[in-house]
Amino acid sequence: MEENSREHLDTDNEAGGEEALVGNVNKLTVTPPGYPGPPRKGHLIFDACFESGNLGRVDYISEFEFDLFIRPDTCNPRFRVWFNFTVENVRETQRVIFNIVNFSKTKSLYRDGMSPVVKSTSRPKWQRLPAKNVYYYRCPDHRRNYVMSFAFCFDREDDVYQFAYCYPYTYSRLQHYLASLEHRNLDYLRREQLGLSVQQRRLDLLTITNPAHLNQEGEKRVVFLTARVHPGESPASFICHGVIDFLVSQHPIAQVLRDHVVFKIVPMLNPDGVYLGNYRCSLMGFDLNRHWQDPSPWAHPTLHAVKQLIVQMNQDPSSTSFNRDLVKAGTGRRFLGGLLDDTSYCYTLEVSFYSYLTAGSTSPVPYTEDGYTKLGRNVARTFLDYYKLNNLVDEAKLTGHVHSTFDGTSTSHQGNNTRNGKNQVKGDKKAMGPGNTE
Repeated sequence: MEENSREHLDTDNEAGGEEALVGNVNKLTVTPPGYPGPPRKGHLIFDACFESGNLGRVDYISEFEFDLFIRPDTCNPRFRVWFNFTVENVRETQRVIFNIVNFSKTKSLYRDGMSPVVKSTSRPKWQRLPAKNVYYYRCPDHRRNYVMSFAFCFDREDDVYQFAYCYPYTYSRLQHYLASLEHRNLDYLRREQLGLSVQQRRLDLLTITNPAHLNQEGEKRVVFLTARVHPGESPASFICHGVIDFLVSQHPIAQVLRDHVVFKIVPMLNPDGVYLGNYRCSLMGFDLNRHWQDPSPWAHPTLHAVKQLIVQMNQDPSSTSFNRDLVKAGTGRRFLGGLLDDTSYCYTLEVSFYSYLTAGSTSPVPYTEDGYTKLGRNVARTFLDYYKLNNLVDEAKLTGHVHSTFDGTSTSHQGNNTRNGKNQVKGDKKAMGPGNTE
């Protein structure tokens, strides 16, 4: 995604200055110290015991202020970034300040205008909090750890409010989406179980192409995409969702691409980490994007299965774009770039948790869920240019589709990195194409 490939961890104190936090809060009622009676309205109840949830501890500071502690990634206390929790039993017009006090990062897009997202029972669409209500600073009260504070006013007593680092995209959501695609019985889409995670969750592989193309002899254009190797980077899933949506659509460009390209897509490389609410690691505390060189079939089964498939596919005569993860030794893009032959190109698409710039503007536009999926659809279209297939598109048919499936923002301008709003595509060899968003 954006931050983690370049940002520094606070290595002075890996546990964030507190005892290790194991497990999420479970319907935790926070009352004033020494309060003797039963909880009353306004005594907040915090919960993170749900899929992709993360909140390890809550400290009462005052009636208006609470310190919140991120639960570290399972088996790896170094990573404390992702949070996702609910609050209920609120009082109407109750104003609070939440301090998230144990971030493992020094730098963050919260310094540059990013804000957490919120939804509630009666307003189920995620929204960003106003940036003016969010503060990111180094706090002397917490051993100079970095703290993100945000102010919020609860307005409906019966609502359950949910706050998250970025728009969540869960393992279950992916499974429902893939099941709905299967139910359509499209002859150009095949879903397979490539393997299972440590906790026995599905590692899905989608093949999208004209079925006649698979039976042709000779060289094939193959594009292999993966997403969500780092579970906290949820925008990757929205972008991958958009890529898939476009490729299975009846858009004339999608039809041409299916006739000339075989798309292989692994939409979630780290299903356990996603389910558990980790930021960067798997169930066993591994940053999977540092284990491509020698993945273990028992410790890194999803990587092992994907690597085996890629090596097997590379033994066939094909012109392949392998699109992988980060840049350092052991990462997918670097390792596969060295493993594969000169006809194979490896790229990483990096996309911001926060915003993008449009052409001719210096004001960042915050991403929405729809914005990420539109970016995915736009990315899918770029293969038409890459493979020089433009002359095969019926322009008359194309005109009627442009406004319904293309948001008019080119991928070269929709995206940003940690600081200045630039979309980043990194590659080894002469690479091309989208990959896991990092």
